[in-house]
Amino acid sequence: MEINQDKSQKYLEKWQKILRLLDWDIKIKIIDIEWRKTGDIKIDETDRTAILLLNGYNPKQTNLEEVIIHELLHLKLYGMDQMIEELIGCVYGKDENDSKRSFAYSHFMTILETTVNDLAKSFLIESGENKEISFGRIEKEIENDMKEEK
Repeated sequence: MEINQDKSQKYLEKWQKILRLLDWDIKIKIIDIEWRKTGDIKIDETDRTAILLLNGYNPKQTNLEEVIIHELLHLKLYGMDQMIEELIGCVYGKDENDSKRSFAYSHFMTILETTVNDLAKSFLIESGENKEISFGRIEKEIENDMKEEK
């Protein structure tokens, strides 16, 4: 997947409008060093600003539009995400070594990610320019498995 500023900006503007995020100031930053993620979003809710980070060095996904939709959905759900994380802290405390807290937190994060993934794929299939779902992470895993077997 090729990541460039112009195409990324085009997708950002398209999906910011579709997802009703026009009241946010969002900037794209392409990361050109080794990074474990394909995308991320850093959010300042008070200022209603966000920086959408994209892996321009070694992305794990193959559909740029899907990655941008995914990260913008995290922005859309950010208030709920923060509220549930705070609730987990209130109920189970802040000790990350506590097994009950760890259980609740990891399950919440899994549900959040799978929900965001499902929604991103749905939006992509319905209104995406490139409707092809990315199998990038699993394809890279297969590649790595094949290299290890040699």
